[in-house]
Amino acid sequence: MKLETQYSPPQKPTFMRWWVCALLFFATTINYVDRQVLAILAPQLQKEIGWTEIEYGYIVTAFQLSYAVGLLLAGKLIDFLGTKRGYILSIIVWSLAAMSHALARTAMGFGIARLALGIGESGNFPAAIKTIAEWFPRKERALATGIFNSGSNIGAIAAPLLVPVIALNFGWQWAFILTGLLGFIWLFFWIKMVHNPENHPSVNAAEANLIKADTVFDDEKSASLWEIIRTRKVWAIAIGKFMTDPIWWFFLYWLPKFLNTTYGLQLDKIGVPLIVAYLIADVGSIGGGWLSSKFLQMGWSLNASRKTTLLVCALLVIPIYWVSGMAQLWPAVLLIGLGMAAHTGWSANMYTLATDFFPKKDVGTVVGFIGMSGAVGGMLMASATGHLLEATGSYKSLFVVAASMYGIALLIIHLIVPNIDAVKS
Repeated sequence: MKLETQYSPPQKPTFMRWWVCALLFFATTINYVDRQVLAILAPQLQKEIGWTEIEYGYIVTAFQLSYAVGLLLAGKLIDFLGTKRGYILSIIVWSLAAMSHALARTAMGFGIARLALGIGESGNFPAAIKTIAEWFPRKERALATGIFNSGSNIGAIAAPLLVPVIALNFGWQWAFILTGLLGFIWLFFWIKMVHNPENHPSVNAAEANLIKADTVFDDEKSASLWEIIRTRKVWAIAIGKFMTDPIWWFFLYWLPKFLNTTYGLQLDKIGVPLIVAYLIADVGSIGGGWLSSKFLQMGWSLNASRKTTLLVCALLVIPIYWVSGMAQLWPAVLLIGLGMAAHTGWSANMYTLATDFFPKKDVGTVVGFIGMSGAVGGMLMASATGHLLEATGSYKSLFVVAASMYGIALLIIHLIVPNIDAVKS
């Protein structure tokens, strides 16, 4: 008698990795809400407290300085603590620092609060990129990075919705306090939901196998920072970040002031243009990650996929050159949004390169180092911008720099690493 075997359809992977990605998205959203509050309130605080353009530049520089130093330390600390504990420490520090702005009454006081905020917020991207490397196969990483990185734009959208309402009804101090509390709400979900993917109760065997599909198992100890910075591949990403991150910081901290100075927008009117610009930027973050992942799925090489996407982003940012000469608000806002979308697509792929080049055990350290490079560039840009605007009152040269920097950065990256697929050191 012949026994019939019951057919069992192949098991489909569960989706826990995408829930983890959603948590990273919300953490990044909160991260950018907390850092954006000051930029939105800057025109009001400048009148109330009386700081100059140069002093505002120094306040921004204080954040950039501590963020740069923090990134260098946070990456290694997160590699040591692990992503779960590292994220917990980071968000507690930055949430308390965000709330401490309510105590400031001078430019120096805001500078000190920004120093503390920079140290806490420096843990976000090393922890998030390392989490992506732990939870996603290579073919999905650029898309996952683009999704969580889009939280930076949602944060910048949420801030102009929340901050003016809170500040106008309860005072500017409460804008810092209430937005700072958001991090503690996020902590509850992070602690409850996130565990190691290998023994997570919500991850089935199919998803576990997918996550490990292209993992290179390596029992060697983690590389030291010195060993990492001796490789040309880390310098390719670091130089790219150094040259292009300052453009994003310029948008983040000076866009509200640009709209106020150029088009006369006050606190109660500035929200809609900022929201539109950041919504466009959000499309760029997800689109840049999707495009790179799509090229890989089509059979393109890693080199062609990543660099073609970076080239598209570099070309899309060029029209921002014409913004400073525009008399009408909305054409300027749309071009700024396009430039910001180009940056976020660029950024998603730059972070993904870190996971392409280095093993998971070193990703936190690598992202910390390249993030520090970008923050140093932003620090120099912030001080220069403050002095330039104090002297000339014109944004024209700043938009010229923004339009040209990505193409130059891509050329340098290509010269350092002509073929991503073949690079070994």
